[in-house]
Amino acid sequence: MMALARAAAAGDGAATGQLLRAVAPRLGRVVRAVLGGGHPDLDDAVQQSLIGLVQALPAFRGDCEPIGYATIIAVRTAVATRKRSRTDQSRREDGVDADLMAGSNAPAGEEVAANHRKALLRDLLDTLPVEQAEALAMRVCLGWSIKEIATHSGAPLNTVRSRLRLAKEALKSRIEEDADLVDALGVAR
Repeated sequence: MMALARAAAAGDGAATGQLLRAVAPRLGRVVRAVLGGGHPDLDDAVQQSLIGLVQALPAFRGDCEPIGYATIIAVRTAVATRKRSRTDQSRREDGVDADLMAGSNAPAGEEVAANHRKALLRDLLDTLPVEQAEALAMRVCLGWSIKEIATHSGAPLNTVRSRLRLAKEALKSRIEEDADLVDALGVAR
């Protein structure tokens, strides 16, 4: 895929199309993980991620795998979309992400509660500075190690650790300040 990315970066239209087809499914999953399946701007955020990748290709140095480079762009796009968009009211009102309900073995009440907690946590991402939200999204939503986050984001390892620590502290403080969040998230007092 590296050769394909380099050809696309050099302006090869066919290589660009092939690269976009190869990374689109992954970017869709990444954006869905950060935004939630019921977010009204989900498709737009995926498209913006693909456009962002095409625009960023000339700067691609090949220091990491192209899929990692594309994933970072998708995470940044999704976090920015969450910060910009407050139109996911219907998802918050009923607390259900339809795609998460499909195929679930959990009882309906438990699934609704779990999805409501996920929606609340995604909303809490909006309260964090962008760098912290991105690092936390990569760690929690994508399951990346701290080293992987550092490699793909270009930030030093200790900076990533600091961003994650600050994000967790900010979220903990925000949750503890709001009794409704404590109850909704099932946090022990």
